[in-house]
Amino acid sequence: MLGFITRPPHRFLSLLCPGLRIPQLSVLCAQPRPRAMAISSSSCELPLVAVCQVTSTPDKQQNFKTCAELVREAARLGACLAFLPEAFDFIARDPAETLHLSEPLGGKLLEEYTQLARECGLWLSLGGFHERGQDWEQTQKIYNCHVLLNSKGAVVATYRKTHLCDVEIPGQGPMCESNSTMPGPSLESPVSTPAGKIGLAVCYDMRFPELSLALAQAGAEILTYPSAFGSITGPAHWEVLLRARAIETQCYVVAAAQCGRHHEKRASYGHSMVVDPWGTVVARCSEGPGLCLARIDLNYLRQLRRHLPVFQHRRPDLYGNLGHPLS
Repeated sequence: MLGFITRPPHRFLSLLCPGLRIPQLSVLCAQPRPRAMAISSSSCELPLVAVCQVTSTPDKQQNFKTCAELVREAARLGACLAFLPEAFDFIARDPAETLHLSEPLGGKLLEEYTQLARECGLWLSLGGFHERGQDWEQTQKIYNCHVLLNSKGAVVATYRKTHLCDVEIPGQGPMCESNSTMPGPSLESPVSTPAGKIGLAVCYDMRFPELSLALAQAGAEILTYPSAFGSITGPAHWEVLLRARAIETQCYVVAAAQCGRHHEKRASYGHSMVVDPWGTVVARCSEGPGLCLARIDLNYLRQLRRHLPVFQHRRPDLYGNLGHPLS
């Protein structure tokens, strides 16, 4: 089933910036195999992105089958880029199983995704691959690696999660990502795609605005936070953090999320969404696995940045150069 909502222009933004053209924002929420899609003709020239929501388990092949169905549906609906969540490959029961199921970037699973990208002719954001890196033999730990594939299946960027989630939330249980995972050494410069320049991040990274500011100052127009948020932090922080990152950077924010119960030890919050540079949620997944779609209007983004030139008003002389541009 496919839902379609058209949001009216934001009246307060119109009052604040009378010359700013505000597009109508289409929100599309889909389960696999929708019958039809309605899109206003005025927005059809804008790039369409798909945000996939899944419930990964330790079964890697079943997870791939689920993700592939959503990616093929995104291609059928006309998306140029599909976003998959953190741990799209699997969610294990414990660190030992995580290490056992992990693969190098040149392994069988990533090859299946490169073939899928070529088959569908669209870009793929693989939002958190359990990667055995070049130091696997020495460390016996992996990286949480965000992989970006182009429509020919080539790896155009990799970002290894720099902020590891070692937390203990009452009611949610402890999480110590560093038990099995190494932190990434650096940020990745934004990458040009058919939807715009994308800055790569992963889940817990969204709690560190310095990262998003650095990506924005390096030219990012879209920030990605593929995630597997928990059931306690999700309702309290998920949407608030994503909207804050969009507003402070004046970027689109795309957040593909895990949802539901993965196994007896873990469940995720879901609520995948797209937020525009004004901070409005323009697309959101319904409950359960499925996808939502949104159009990216870079002219709107540029107009907003001209009318609210916050990056020109920063005062690093007072508080330091937080989130300085990438070299």
